[in-house]
Amino acid sequence: MPLARRLLLASAPALSLRPAHTQGVGAQGSWPDRPVRVICPFPAGSTPDIAARAVAGHFATAFGQPFPVDNRTGAGGNIGTDAVAKATDGHTIGVSINGPLATARALYPNLPYDPQRDLAPVSLLVRTAQVLVVHPEVPANDVAGFAAHVRGNPGRLSYGSVGAGSGGHLAMEDLKGRFGLDIAHVPYRGFPQATVDLVAGRIQAMVITVAGILPQVREGRARALAVTGGTRLPGLPDVPTLAEAGVPDAESYAWIGLIAPAATPAERVARLSEEARRALSAPAARSALEAAGFEIVAGTPEAFARFIAVETERWGGLIRRLDIRPDA
Repeated sequence: MPLARRLLLASAPALSLRPAHTQGVGAQGSWPDRPVRVICPFPAGSTPDIAARAVAGHFATAFGQPFPVDNRTGAGGNIGTDAVAKATDGHTIGVSINGPLATARALYPNLPYDPQRDLAPVSLLVRTAQVLVVHPEVPANDVAGFAAHVRGNPGRLSYGSVGAGSGGHLAMEDLKGRFGLDIAHVPYRGFPQATVDLVAGRIQAMVITVAGILPQVREGRARALAVTGGTRLPGLPDVPTLAEAGVPDAESYAWIGLIAPAATPAERVARLSEEARRALSAPAARSALEAAGFEIVAGTPEAFARFIAVETERWGGLIRRLDIRPDA
C-alpha cells in the first residue's frame, strides 16, 4: 500500500509571530465550521504531500471537519505557498519547504508574497537528509569522481531538483561552487518525475530526499555517492556523509513545515501546532515516516520561526555569494 495511503488510514480515527487578527468568519471557539484546505505546493506522492497527509487525517478527527489536501504545484513550491499567504477564507492552511519559506526572497526579486509578512509559522514537521545520486552510467563511485567527471564534460551534463531554492538545488549549487563545476539545473514540479528522468538517463545527477530515491538505489537504477546529513543513514549504511567524502561544513537537510496565513489567530496557530505534534507522535504515523527517511521534529511556532531565520541567513548568503539565479 502506498505510504501516503497508509498514513491517511493511520491518522484517520524569521516569520512573523505578532498577534494576529481574526481570520474568516465565525467565533474563535467554533472554528472550523466547514472543511479546511491543506494546500501542498507539490504533487501527490511527493514528500511534502506525504507529510501533509500525515497530519490532515488527524486534524479531521481532532477538529471534527474534513482537511482535504489540495496540491497546487509549480515554481518550486512558490505557487502553492503564495495561495496559503493570500487565503482570506479562514479555512486554509498549508505545508511548504525550504525554498518558498527561507530562500525564495533571495532568489526572486518579484516574489508575489513575503514569507515574513504574509505567513504564520505553525510547526516544523519533519526533516530528512538528502542523497547525492547519479545515473548508473556516470563513471563515478564517490564525490571526487563525480566532480572529476563533470569537470571533464563542462556544460554537457545536467542535474534535477524540485525547484529553485529547494534543499536539493542549493546543496548541488554549493557543490558546484566548491568544485568549480559546470552542470545545468533542470527544475521539476516534484521528485517523482525527476526520479523518472534520472533513471532514464535524461538527467545525470540529483540531490534528493532519501524517500524519493531509496528504492531505485537498492535496485541499482541509481547510484548513491554521499548523504548530506551529519550521520550515515540506516537505509544506506555504506554511503558516506559529505564530510566523510572530503566536503566539510556542507551538512544540510530538506525540511517540511506547517504554515497558515499571517492573519490566523494566535490561539488557532497554537492549537494546530499542538495537534500536529500529536499527529506525528502516533506510532503508525511515526513508524511510516521514519521508514521513509524522515526525522520527526514537530516543534512550536516560535521554534519554527527561529529555524527559518537561521536557514534564511545561511542559504541567502550562499545565493548572494555565488550569484545563484532561479534558472541556474
